Amino acid sequence: MRFLRLFAFAFLFVNIFVNIALANSLATVNNLRYSSDDNRLRVVIDVDKNVNIKKMVLSNPVRVVVDIKDASLTKAAKKDLNIKSKFGSHIKIAQFDPKTVRVVINTLNSNHNIFTMDNPNRVVIDIGNSKTPAVKKQEPKVEPRTETKPKTETKTEKKKDTPKDTQKETPREEKKKPKKEITPIPDNELDRELAEITGLNNKVIAIDPGHGGSDVGAVGPTGAYEKDVTLAICRELKNILEEDGATVVMTRETDTEVSSKGAQATAVEELQARVDIANAAKANIFLSIHMDSFTNRTARGTTGYYFGGGSTVSRSLADKVRANIVDQLGTMSRGTQTCNFYVVKHTDMPATLIEVAFISHPDEEKLLTSKDGVRKAALAIADGISDYFG
Repeated sequence: MRFLRLFAFAFLFVNIFVNIALANSLATVNNLRYSSDDNRLRVVIDVDKNVNIKKMVLSNPVRVVVDIKDASLTKAAKKDLNIKSKFGSHIKIAQFDPKTVRVVINTLNSNHNIFTMDNPNRVVIDIGNSKTPAVKKQEPKVEPRTETKPKTETKTEKKKDTPKDTQKETPREEKKKPKKEITPIPDNELDRELAEITGLNNKVIAIDPGHGGSDVGAVGPTGAYEKDVTLAICRELKNILEEDGATVVMTRETDTEVSSKGAQATAVEELQARVDIANAAKANIFLSIHMDSFTNRTARGTTGYYFGGGSTVSRSLADKVRANIVDQLGTMSRGTQTCNFYVVKHTDMPATLIEVAFISHPDEEKLLTSKDGVRKAALAIADGISDYFG
């Protein structure tokens, strides 16, 4: 009996310790505030440490959604704000799951810029014309001057005005009146959407980590293998996508060839084995992840590829993934290009091959062989996928 009491006490102690350790490892979201002017709505979320973020833009109605990963929302933080801005009407922040804080902004404007800042740590969401200085935007508005003068000058001529003159003025006034209003989403509907609007529920996504096994792919200046980098990124990507409700099919999850013939397979047999997995799973999209390489070690950047004879939908997928990698990794954009690569040509669904960065470039090799770089690359690809399904 005494042993059971001791065991129960030890179990309780360990459980409390684990929960405290978990809580301490999470970033704390302390507050949410906003400001608005003629150019933009700025939402600032105060956090106590650096955080990773993931964003989505949803339509009908337009909402900007930002997930703050590995974070916990304090009870004191404002969780529901009705705001007065031409760029938004409602902001809601909630603990989406034990490790994710989700922010939803009800807006009519899908133009946005989302970034993190240090000292102090915060997440910033700009909606509207965030890159245009406010002064420059307001200066051209000289309407009062141009319209007031004709009105004062025609005072003496009012008797001579014909009905035609008055008819000319009314359309001007009517054009200014219509204003789109943003209707706030009811709380119960917004709460329901918080759990459903990842856009990835019920989606089957095929991910192909380039190379593997006897095929090491390109080799970096310090000896890093492309096959290892692509596998690390794809494993992390799989976890992120599954958290968002997607079903993920990997062509390989270990350092191996995909074809049943192993190292004895021809190049076409190996590539066809990858295609077969995606086609058999009836995936919604297919992504083959690679690292680029060139003899000149100054070559760098990110490229998105799609089969030129395929659909424009594949181009959209390639473009959105490439854009997010460039944005979040800070790599140079080498554009979205057509190709004749086997895996994107023979898959039945929209497909892209992404060259994340140049493993032959010393800085990009260092970035993509770091834990932080792998995580950022995976998050960026996941964001691109979310934008695609939007």
